[in-house]
Amino acid sequence: MSAEPTENRDVPWAMQLVVHRDRARPAREVDVAEAAARAVVMLLADERSAPGGPWHEAVQTWRDVQIRKLVRRADGKRWDDVQALPGVTVSQEAPSAAADEHGSAAVRAFVPAPVQPLPKELHKLQVSGTQFPAAGASATQDPVVTVEVAPGLEISSGKLAAQCGHAAQLAWEAMPDAERERWRVDDYRVRVEFPSPEEWSGARRPVTVTDAGLTELDGPTDTTRTWWVERA
Repeated sequence: MSAEPTENRDVPWAMQLVVHRDRARPAREVDVAEAAARAVVMLLADERSAPGGPWHEAVQTWRDVQIRKLVRRADGKRWDDVQALPGVTVSQEAPSAAADEHGSAAVRAFVPAPVQPLPKELHKLQVSGTQFPAAGASATQDPVVTVEVAPGLEISSGKLAAQCGHAAQLAWEAMPDAERERWRVDDYRVRVEFPSPEEWSGARRPVTVTDAGLTELDGPTDTTRTWWVERA
């Protein structure tokens, strides 16, 4: 299964993701990517997104058109302010070995909506240049779902978070009900890995995300892919 999350300006809907930024102890990039992936799926799996729920129509409209995601950053009062808008926040601690330098990752996924007009709390937040330290590998062990990032992309942390969100969403939509339930019980944990070129080319996965190449990438590019552990 593959998908191309396009940037169709004729139908400007998106899921906004806001990443918390702690200037003194910034979260690791991999933790931000994992928290973003989890936040996306948790919003989709939320009972408020189900038929009859208050978020269902907005989520369905967005899914029917594209799965565009925009990542912004916030700290201090601005982070506190966006918590009042409809959405789901996920926090993920840094591993103990990195905790002296890096804080927890926190990402809030918001109910999809047209990109304009945005609530003032979101409109004032910066999109471009969202970068976090690439400091070590994932500490997530034995998850149901793994997201792999294509080697050599050279994209920002914000773009990475969006691509991992795409991959997690497509996995959630594609996997059998039994695996989806196992993932729910596992709190939708995700492990983000960065395989070598040889590892990337030598494996096939059930979900691949192809970016349209309208922002940071030059042309359509496979960015992430996902696989999950099936158990009897």
